[in-house]
Amino acid sequence: MRVIIQRVNEASVSIAKEEKAAIKKGFMLLVGVHDDDTEETVDYMAKKIAKMRIFSDEDDKLNLDIKQVGGEILSISQFTLYARTRKGNRPSFIDAAKPDHGDRLYQLLNQKLNEDYDIEVKTGEFGADMQVSLINDGPVTIILDSNE
Repeated sequence: MRVIIQRVNEASVSIAKEEKAAIKKGFMLLVGVHDDDTEETVDYMAKKIAKMRIFSDEDDKLNLDIKQVGGEILSISQFTLYARTRKGNRPSFIDAAKPDHGDRLYQLLNQKLNEDYDIEVKTGEFGADMQVSLINDGPVTIILDSNE
């Protein structure tokens, strides 16, 4: 699983020109599920995301997690994180999870962040053509890969 975490002051997602979800301070996640990912992968990634200390404390050090600042998450499915670009100019997505498997694990990740870590999670729509807007804070962008 690959997850891009962007610390944001606000973020929103629209589908067919209608806003589906919006958050203020927190994380905007781009979530890519690999064909080999499992529920154990989701457990690991949920914990990493929830415990990621990338908010500033009173000494301006990145030392606080999302719960400590009362942040929210906007989670967006993004199979293109598994694009293979080594050959040619047209990306291949053979490593990305098939839709049923990808959607199940994406939904499970969001559920775990919400239920196990008590973080408000809003989402886009798996497989939809979405328009995402954000104001990146910092900017702080972290790449998590469950295989690293």
